[in-house]
Amino acid sequence: MKTSEANLSWYQVPSEIEKLLRSAAQSWENTQESDRYMQEAIALCDTNLDVLVSAYRYFFYKHRDRQALQIAIEVLEQIQKTEQLPENWQQLKPILVSRKEDYAIRLYLNAYSASGLVLARLGEIEKAKEITAKVKEIDDKNEFGASVVFDILTNPIDEDE
Repeated sequence: MKTSEANLSWYQVPSEIEKLLRSAAQSWENTQESDRYMQEAIALCDTNLDVLVSAYRYFFYKHRDRQALQIAIEVLEQIQKTEQLPENWQQLKPILVSRKEDYAIRLYLNAYSASGLVLARLGEIEKAKEITAKVKEIDDKNEFGASVVFDILTNPIDEDE
């Protein structure tokens, strides 16, 4: 996995953390080494959303589902706090619908959808269905992938097919 300057141009992180993220990507094939870089970046990030999103994606693609889920939840909590989002779904849903083009809300929906997928991979099917159903209600363009996961979880493949 090779990175270039353009790949990380949107990051607003100190150069030390950017270097760690680049090193994690460049040493992708050596999981022990790339993990060390990622863990260092997380420790230094002070809850920077760009770093946390990178971390949950990293752990997701490394099939470290518990860590991916933990960090995705941290992303959700951060955004919920900074954007002053309600916890109750009936209150939250119209806010997400009206603001789904906002950067922070898109991150929220991506992390929420990802948490549903990770929960499914962990075998927590009912929780995964609940989350993906909620994101599906909002995602009329299927940008966040929850519809696919929900459909797979609710429409098992017939063995005859």
